Amino acid sequence: MAGFIKQFVKIASVVLGISLFASCEKEVNINLKTGEPSLVVEGVIENGLPPYVFLTRSIGFFSTIDLNTLQNSFVRNAKVTVSDGVRTVQLREYSLDTGANGNKLFFYSIDTSGSLFRGEIEKMYKLTIEVDGKVYESYTKIPTPTKIDSMNTVQPDPPFDKDKNPLARQIRIYFKEPDTAGNFVRYFTQRNSEPYYAGDNSVYPDEIINGIYFETTLALGEPSGREFSRDSSTVGYPGDTVTLKWCAIDRANYNFWSTYEYSLGTLGNPFATPIQVKSNISNGALGVWTGYGAVYKTIVLE
Repeated sequence: MAGFIKQFVKIASVVLGISLFASCEKEVNINLKTGEPSLVVEGVIENGLPPYVFLTRSIGFFSTIDLNTLQNSFVRNAKVTVSDGVRTVQLREYSLDTGANGNKLFFYSIDTSGSLFRGEIEKMYKLTIEVDGKVYESYTKIPTPTKIDSMNTVQPDPPFDKDKNPLARQIRIYFKEPDTAGNFVRYFTQRNSEPYYAGDNSVYPDEIINGIYFETTLALGEPSGREFSRDSSTVGYPGDTVTLKWCAIDRANYNFWSTYEYSLGTLGNPFATPIQVKSNISNGALGVWTGYGAVYKTIVLE
């Protein structure tokens, strides 16, 4: 079962005062307080697939982050249930060996020894998490996906330097946007045998393209943490097999992913406008419970 761990970091407010006077220095000691760790949720349910949920605790901004820190951030022994309004299933805790010094990845999904529970188009799903005496809830819908009419191979759009990498390729898709307002999408791509990775700007609303026939070029997704290169990132090459995962999402999920991606893009930029990532989990938890109405389309790049 594929999944990704996206670690949400809770940033404490920091005020650093430095006073410089001619031939005069003053030592300033500031006691920075760290807030209580928050529950971080990454849950997904997709049409035709069972739900899965990762639970972690937020990590302090100034904490030392290593494999042991990440291992200890997983939330164990929580009661996690998913309901479609008729059936309610309790998810089972699983572990996967990461192969890194005995560290494991923990997540919750359906008990495969029982009856199957899979996502269905146009159904609403409630996630409930009970842990440490607190209850967290979230709702998500699996919307009807927009059909991709066709897809072909193109050279990347500017500012990509085609002269430096003339064989680089991306994909261009063509589709008819439904004439009902409030449609949102998120996309992922898979190159050859790689996992599915979301695009850097993976979510789109329909305010401008509502009800029209539309075409757009999509950059290929990259794994988190990979160093970005303007001349070689987000592309494939002739002969690569690329599969597009094109997902309809609801407004709450669009709000989360758009603010999350914006915040990632502004890390380290002192002139960026501050933004709050909009979680759809109750009771002060961070993260998201996402319903994906997904369709898939595969192409061999030319």
